Amino acid sequence: MTSDVRGVMRVALVQEASGLEPGPNRARLAALTPDDADLVVWPEAFARDFGEAGSDVSPYAEAVTGPFATELAAVADRVGTTLVAGMFETSADAGRPWNTLVVRGCGHTEAYRKVHLYDSFGYRESDRLLAGDPAPVVVTVDGWAVGLMTCYDLRFPEMARMLVDAGAEVLVVPAAWVAGPRKVDHWRTLARARAIENTVYVVAAAQPGPRYCGHSTVVDPLGDVLVEAGDGPEVVRAELRREVLDEARRTNPSLRNRRL
Repeated sequence: MTSDVRGVMRVALVQEASGLEPGPNRARLAALTPDDADLVVWPEAFARDFGEAGSDVSPYAEAVTGPFATELAAVADRVGTTLVAGMFETSADAGRPWNTLVVRGCGHTEAYRKVHLYDSFGYRESDRLLAGDPAPVVVTVDGWAVGLMTCYDLRFPEMARMLVDAGAEVLVVPAAWVAGPRKVDHWRTLARARAIENTVYVVAAAQPGPRYCGHSTVVDPLGDVLVEAGDGPEVVRAELRREVLDEARRTNPSLRNRRL
């Protein structure tokens, strides 16, 4: 699909839980990918769930040319859209793969390796995963510059600003945002903050409850929430409008006004 002449990009967020068996997860890509969006975002680690905290996920790591990314590309090509989804990617450290987003469809072959690992709230993601290099990954989808972040990256404003400095107009944030006290509030607040301070759209797709928070959301460049899921499995949609982005940046020219 392509955006229309008014500068509209249709996005869909698939809030679906990944399981512990990669095969059924791959099968659900075809079953659940909508055919009415220009960009479809799946959660972090959809190829295979993290399992119990501290689990060794290295046996489930694949190359970005492996079964999961290959199926993602096939589904994207059949539907005629761009897909973003999370997987564990084989790294040079056999025991610690990368936590990777892959972008497929419409000629895309990009990947982003999560920079900020979730060593927080009692978790130690870095024990089982390897951090990616802190370099911005920005891809063009139907004329929009889309920057990639993963889950815990959302808590680091400098990560979002780096992507915006690289041209991002939309921040896509696949996540498996672990449930717990204050966590939904943090998720909402941080998504809105990253949108407002950078005058960008934020498209944040999460895994559902009960283990994760759900509440996948799209926030516009002035902080208005365009859509928000509940905590269960759901597909939500929104339209990103270029005139809204342009007007936000005229109204709040904070990117031009900053001195640091």
